[in-house]
Amino acid sequence: MPPARTLVTSLDPEILRRTVHPAEIPFAISSDLPPSHEETLHPVGQSRAVEAVHFAISMSALGYNLFCMGPEGTGKASLIRRFVGEAAASRPPARDWCYVYNFEDSYRPKALGLPAGRARAFAKAMAALVEELRHALPAAFETEDYHSRQRNIEEDFRQRRETALDEHRRAAEADGIALVRTPMGLTLAPERNGEALGPDDFSHLPEDEQKALKETISRLQDALEETVRRIPQWEREKREQGRILDHELTGSVLDREMASIRDAFSGDDCHEAMEYLDAVRADILENSVLFLPDGDEDDDENVPAMIRKAGDDLRFRRYHVNVLIDHGDATGAPLIIEDHPTQPGLVGRIEYRQHLGTLSTDFHLLRPGALHRANGGFLVMEARKLMANPFAWEDLKRSLRNREIRIEAPGTSWGIMSTQSMEPEPIPLNLKVVLLGEPALYYLLAESDPDFRELFKVVADFDTVFPREPRTIRAMSLLLAEIGQRKNLPPLEAEAVACIIEHGSRLAEDAGKLTASVGALTDLLREAAWVAGQETCKTVQAKHVRKAIQAQRRRSDRIPVAMQEDITRNTITIQTDGSAVGQVNGLAIIGIGTEEFGKPSRITARVRVGRGDFDDIEREVDLGGPTHSKGMLILSSFLRSRFGNDGPILFSASITFEQSYGMIDGDSASSTELYALLSALADTPVDQGKAVTGSVDQFGAVQAVGGINEKIEGFFDLCEARGLTGRQGVIIPQTNIINLMLREDVVDACRRQMFHVWPITHVDDGIALLTGLTAGEQDSTTGQWTPGSINRRIASRLKTFARIAAQEADGNSDSTGSWGGAQGTAGDRRP
Repeated sequence: MPPARTLVTSLDPEILRRTVHPAEIPFAISSDLPPSHEETLHPVGQSRAVEAVHFAISMSALGYNLFCMGPEGTGKASLIRRFVGEAAASRPPARDWCYVYNFEDSYRPKALGLPAGRARAFAKAMAALVEELRHALPAAFETEDYHSRQRNIEEDFRQRRETALDEHRRAAEADGIALVRTPMGLTLAPERNGEALGPDDFSHLPEDEQKALKETISRLQDALEETVRRIPQWEREKREQGRILDHELTGSVLDREMASIRDAFSGDDCHEAMEYLDAVRADILENSVLFLPDGDEDDDENVPAMIRKAGDDLRFRRYHVNVLIDHGDATGAPLIIEDHPTQPGLVGRIEYRQHLGTLSTDFHLLRPGALHRANGGFLVMEARKLMANPFAWEDLKRSLRNREIRIEAPGTSWGIMSTQSMEPEPIPLNLKVVLLGEPALYYLLAESDPDFRELFKVVADFDTVFPREPRTIRAMSLLLAEIGQRKNLPPLEAEAVACIIEHGSRLAEDAGKLTASVGALTDLLREAAWVAGQETCKTVQAKHVRKAIQAQRRRSDRIPVAMQEDITRNTITIQTDGSAVGQVNGLAIIGIGTEEFGKPSRITARVRVGRGDFDDIEREVDLGGPTHSKGMLILSSFLRSRFGNDGPILFSASITFEQSYGMIDGDSASSTELYALLSALADTPVDQGKAVTGSVDQFGAVQAVGGINEKIEGFFDLCEARGLTGRQGVIIPQTNIINLMLREDVVDACRRQMFHVWPITHVDDGIALLTGLTAGEQDSTTGQWTPGSINRRIASRLKTFARIAAQEADGNSDSTGSWGGAQGTAGDRRP
């Protein structure tokens, strides 16, 4: 026979809330500390995440972008700003980028990269060049040397033409033919005595002479026409010589004026600028007339007439530079934190100008996005906001995959936009993207988007809790002191910091750990400082922290207070004194928004003669979740294993949460439901001053559950409202002891022996506490249970059920079965 189980005693009050002694805080008052501390340079308890961030920052291979995963308030954003900011500061500034006119295709502007801080200087130099050429070129074309050379070209052409015509004139005169200039051009006519013959005179000549003259005129006409046909060619040669003269003159002016720009932007890192200057020089050589006083801007068909801006001269707009990104003031690589990552906000946009009802654009209206600003450095965004903006996520992936930034209208890459006014040349992309998001979003993307796994290969997983030990207590204390100094809050006393750290364990739901949600502790610190200010105290004390915590609870306790009022007015029936058969007080957790609170629930069970079926009323009406149903199956397995070894257990049972009208899930009520069944089977009353929580396995071992503090406090508040008797308390799994961080008023009541918390490891311990009877042990030889025990009563009751079932099977209709009324405990419930 196994040894009898010892009676469980209530927990010592010191175990119910693990306090922090002020001596563990590294200062008596935070004002004694310097403004910053070595320990706070690294986030508390996030060594795994820090390692991942360092790895992602130093890894330059494609796809090693970073996803920082963790709940809000764990310090993701501050850690990234700190470490990525340090990495950016240690790297050289990124290249500047401009867009310039494409002289070969005006609808495809060219991207031009320059060393950091040189873009605006280059744009100013080009603007100065254009302004200087507007004066220098007209002046050069007004010089006497230019006019003299131009006159020489004209004179050469005139002499060449006149010489040829003189030769034809002399040849004609030798044959008696005159070369006559008419309004229609040059013509040949017979000549007599120095006068050209008219048609009438010519017709009176002898026929032989007429024939001879006609042959002569025809011969001379052919030679003259040959010469006349050559005159346009000579004119073209004259114009070509004029163009060469203009090119030589323009080229000499350009070379002189552009020499300083070429000197300033020479070198391998400015080769794109040199290529662009060559293209500008070639274009100005061909369009030097634009710089002359009589140049007509409308003659330039490559400049849209609708693109106008106050003060612009459209003749020279294409020679100006659109500075997209300039890092002139940068001391390191860029770090951009994009708060609103839309598609245009990421890849840039093309703006339009309205004129007379028409929209037009040019390369000057290209605007940069966050990718341009962060190029060569780091870009930080919130993943949730990125996914919420249409096209932003897809275009970001495309940019990272192709390693280039392509400015285009939203939806263009999807074929939604039917027109595109410009196609700017893509800019090479080299940056590290950091996304901040919740774990659920990370796992969703990793599961559903193959591109995400390829582009974000590093995850920094931020812990929600970390061990509570002297090292972390010290680090958290220094961090709270630094936050207070940074936010100009009153100095913190050591007792106040200890109280905040205790609350951190409460939020972690583990007395051996601290919450990593620095944001929640910072909010508490601010609120405690406000309370101190209301009391005109110069320091934040422990009492201020406690009042701030009470105020937080007060602001969110409307619903639990209303539910407690329903219970105290017996609108909802829950007993906190006396005893009842088959009825046990269970403890549920109700979550509303971000708040959770405990709610006592009455669980009842009834048994009768049957065939071993268990009716879970919650499941039958579809109000029970799968985890709750699993717990029910486990407890039925336990009962069959314990009492069905000698044959089938011939009883049926029904279990329900009384006055419950919402979904119920979780298995934390499985032990409570089992106690209700055991009470009903043993026909033994249960102490209603005790509430129960804990799940049970098939062997009867009681297992840990969540929300243990809220469950205990929920039942305590009800008992306190009705009046503490000193016999009330909560039965919890022993494995939940480490999670206890109860309110100080609960601990104080336990210290005064007015309330109790009993830890158990097995349902036999729980039923003994609830009924005041031992569970009993089964003799291995006889199979009998300990006399007077709960199990002995159940075994006896089951034999009675079996006898009644056998009599009914034999047709004895006078036999009736006993009924046990019962009621029981609530598990985890979340609306």
